[in-house]
Amino acid sequence: MRALLAAVLGLAAVAAHTASPAPKMQTLYVPRPHGTIAAFAQDGPLVAWFAPGKPCNKVHVLSLANALQVQLPTQGTAHNVTCKWDVRSTVGLALAGTSVLWTLRESAPIPFDYLIGAAARPSAADQKERRFQEVAHTKRGSGLWLGGIAGDNATLVYAVTSVDYEDEAGCLAGTAPCTLKVEGGGVYRVVGRQLPELVGGTGPAVAVVASGGTVAYISTSTVGKDGRPEPDLQIVVVDIQTGKPIASVTPQGTPLALALAPHVLATLEQTPLGTRVAWYDPGSGAPVGSVPVAQAVSPELTASDQLVVFHVGRSLHGVDVTTHRVRTLGTTAATPIGLSLEGGRLAWAENVNGVGRIRALYVRGHGY
Repeated sequence: MRALLAAVLGLAAVAAHTASPAPKMQTLYVPRPHGTIAAFAQDGPLVAWFAPGKPCNKVHVLSLANALQVQLPTQGTAHNVTCKWDVRSTVGLALAGTSVLWTLRESAPIPFDYLIGAAARPSAADQKERRFQEVAHTKRGSGLWLGGIAGDNATLVYAVTSVDYEDEAGCLAGTAPCTLKVEGGGVYRVVGRQLPELVGGTGPAVAVVASGGTVAYISTSTVGKDGRPEPDLQIVVVDIQTGKPIASVTPQGTPLALALAPHVLATLEQTPLGTRVAWYDPGSGAPVGSVPVAQAVSPELTASDQLVVFHVGRSLHGVDVTTHRVRTLGTTAATPIGLSLEGGRLAWAENVNGVGRIRALYVRGHGY
């Protein structure tokens, strides 16, 4: 009888645990004065966002541990590209420890991305704007194309592809077709305020992600009609310090997005039969699992060693990499900006009625 009673109580406890409500979305911060948020990133206890506005555009870095905040860059408008930039297109933002890298895009007179950085450190010099590079190409497509930026811990990187004419002289003279080709490129590492350095052994890339001292990138060897580099069916994982290849992954379809955790490399792939989320061992390149997803999935991914998160519009979904189970995590109030996992914290920014805010959902490996 005592054993039976213990069993009943045990089952009741399991049922109570299963029926417990899922964690609710939380508002971590609402910037003041109110305004929109154009980009968001997080790393460890720090979150960062790009806030366009007057009199100056600013990058904010906030510690969730002690609520202290730094605004970047600090110098006046006369020597500050960020402050008065007319933000009319996508802003990129990456955070690695206290170092921040952001991109400002312009379409005229030629298309280019300004790579700019600063750091939330005590030194006034570190807090000033550092202009690292203008990644520019002609409207026909020749020149440099930005393949993305990424940050994690002490690693801050960006990817570039160089596109050139197969026969520029013949093209200009009208004696040869103006065919474009991938000429070079690679992944560059940003350390402090030094000139970025090419990570040896890396090649042209259309996307890059980072986790600790490891980076992964989608390689490219072909261009479209407008000169835009197109993704290859190859993802390369390298050691950031040496550039030594760690693994190579061959996805089943065109990679649309990429995410990296210490032991999980996740991809969003467009295959002949539909779209899927797949994950691989970043140490060997071996496939581990995959699940089909809706065709309307947004081209963004984030991952931990337990969970891969994607979103379809405002609906957030998590894939358990052990059970392969897909669960709906919740629905955001607006399109999530910079959706990312940091440990068990899934965070993003969203703009509702012209007011930006930073939101989070604390998840575990099984979806909640």
